[in-house]
Amino acid sequence: MTNRAAPDQAAPDHAATARPADRPLPSDAPSALTGALAKLPRVVDLLAARAEEHDRDATFPYQGIEAVHEAGLLTLTVGQRYGGPAGRLADTVQVLAELARGDASVALVTAHTLLLHAEQDRSGGWPAAAYRRLLTESRRGPALVNTLDADPSATDPAQAVPLLARRDGSGGWLLTGRRTGCTGAEALAWLAVRAVTDEPQPRTGLFLVRGESPGVEVDPVGDHLGLRASAGHDLVFTGVAVSAEAALGLRPLDVEPDPATGLGAAWRDLALVAVQLGVGRAARDWLVRFLNLRTPANLGEPLGTLPRYQVGLGEVASALVGAEELVAGLAARIDAGEPGAAARAGSAQLLASRAVVDAVQRAVALTGAPGLSRRHPLERYLRDALSCRLHGRCEEQVLAEVGRAALLAGSARPRGVC
Repeated sequence: MTNRAAPDQAAPDHAATARPADRPLPSDAPSALTGALAKLPRVVDLLAARAEEHDRDATFPYQGIEAVHEAGLLTLTVGQRYGGPAGRLADTVQVLAELARGDASVALVTAHTLLLHAEQDRSGGWPAAAYRRLLTESRRGPALVNTLDADPSATDPAQAVPLLARRDGSGGWLLTGRRTGCTGAEALAWLAVRAVTDEPQPRTGLFLVRGESPGVEVDPVGDHLGLRASAGHDLVFTGVAVSAEAALGLRPLDVEPDPATGLGAAWRDLALVAVQLGVGRAARDWLVRFLNLRTPANLGEPLGTLPRYQVGLGEVASALVGAEELVAGLAARIDAGEPGAAARAGSAQLLASRAVVDAVQRAVALTGAPGLSRRHPLERYLRDALSCRLHGRCEEQVLAEVGRAALLAGSARPRGVC
């Protein structure tokens, strides 16, 4: 295991949102957003230049994260009330899909930080002092965050072994346990960790922890097929001290979360599948170049001149167009507050994910041996596309939710004769 250094502990206060005097210097949100998006193509090129190296060696892309930060993309969703550009879901989807075209691991790490800032803008859930500290760190350099909730890919997240939080005798808490597969584990500045209290009537909530707090260790066991640079290692908590103010949203285990969290789930669904879309775009772009350049000696012309390959490329491109339109269109409707739009995010994530995986597999099949050669990036895109599924919600869970909703809606309609 790798020990982490121990800085001073944050001292969050009780305020849910920043007071005017505490906020960062105000920014021109529209121009900040436009400026960040304008830098996106250069960042994508920088990420692509080292993506193969980081994938091969399973090393964390610190320089890539720094480039995302310097472009203003890592704080794209910080709200205007905190002096940020207030990027919307549609902006987030756009940025993540493009970053993933360069390096999907960087895009995945970025996604978790963008989701946290967006959630804070909606709910103000973090105490003001803690969030001010995060924003201060974000001005100095990349300040990565991840919310370590139940494993979203588990068929039954309730079966996951919980972290335990026990009282420390002074009103605070001590966290003990392990959380597996934590994206960006070795570089996180802050963690929002779901834990269960050891009280006679247990409660659950999120506990804010500095990434370098005493008792937090990285167990570098992550060694997945794809997204190898995302540092998806385990985090081990051994008596990690958390102040009373940094325990957020404690509720009894049998109490359902606030319905407002459905918007957060929609953001997560579409943000994470946007990373997968970016992988699909990269695979399509490589396939186009391959078909334009590959000229077998017995043909004398590029493969792209043959109808078979044109049709195959059309299948790949059309699948991605459909997935992109689905995700971008739904993100815009969610931003516009269209009733019922957020509830469709799970289905959109599932369908888009299937489309991307199918498109990349078709690209590999179309290219034959070169598509699976380590000399070319297409095999990496296939591994990343498949591994992205681990970070979205389990298909069975999504389908069950959609099915139950359809049955409920059907039972409310006038009954006919079966």
